[in-house]
Amino acid sequence: CICAKNKRVTNCVQTGGTCQCQSIGSGVTVGCNTLTSKCLLMKAEMTSSKSGRFNKPKDAFEDTDGLYDPECENNGIFKAKQCNGTSCWCVNTAGVRRTDKHDTNLKCNQLVRTTWIIIEMKHRERKAPLSTESLRKAFVEAITSRYLLDGRYIGDVLYESPYITVNLKQNSSSKFPGDVDIADVAYYLEKDAKGDSLFHNDRLNISIDNEALTFEKTVVYYVDEIAPEFSMKSLTPGVIAVIVVVVLAIVAGIAVLVSSKK
Repeated sequence: CICAKNKRVTNCVQTGGTCQCQSIGSGVTVGCNTLTSKCLLMKAEMTSSKSGRFNKPKDAFEDTDGLYDPECENNGIFKAKQCNGTSCWCVNTAGVRRTDKHDTNLKCNQLVRTTWIIIEMKHRERKAPLSTESLRKAFVEAITSRYLLDGRYIGDVLYESPYITVNLKQNSSSKFPGDVDIADVAYYLEKDAKGDSLFHNDRLNISIDNEALTFEKTVVYYVDEIAPEFSMKSLTPGVIAVIVVVVLAIVAGIAVLVSSKK
């Protein structure tokens, strides 16, 4: 059988009317009638490869590390502690690093839940802006039918041409057993928007007024139920340089003010 919702599988068998396969890299059995967990998808991709427009929440952060070979639990979720050689770090339920990197003695006491995911997409240039209402209906339909997410987890769909912002919100208390996780939905959607669909021979098709949308850029932000734990040393040199320049400018301004008063 063919796993329509995941092309990174092998050894597919039709069982009780459902196609079941083994996820590449982990061998975990996955059902093809729903989305595969992001952790298993990332592991499969690593195995195969070896062969804003909005007021971002204060604690929202990007995945600056990209793809890595994750450790997954037997049920497909990320292990709270991830390592790469001698470096280890803690991740959230979306598998995104939320601490600085440390040695192997690092303790990650819990897998912190990502409760809010913000997906910002830029569509290609158009002659006229899209209808906000038509856009929202199209995305809600795609997310509920293609990615099987319950509509109550879909927040605002905002539009400021050419940027589209989709909000997915899912608290642990509101998530029912069997519900698709918003982290998995965001990963599938991000891959679709970047032209690297995980579906078998099935590309994302969102049309507004009979015109298909094509995306040029996609950025994903994550908000956890507990704020991330990054220190200054985790900032990029560019960000640190900007901070230093700002501080020096303030000091220079104070010096000039004191001098002028004298």
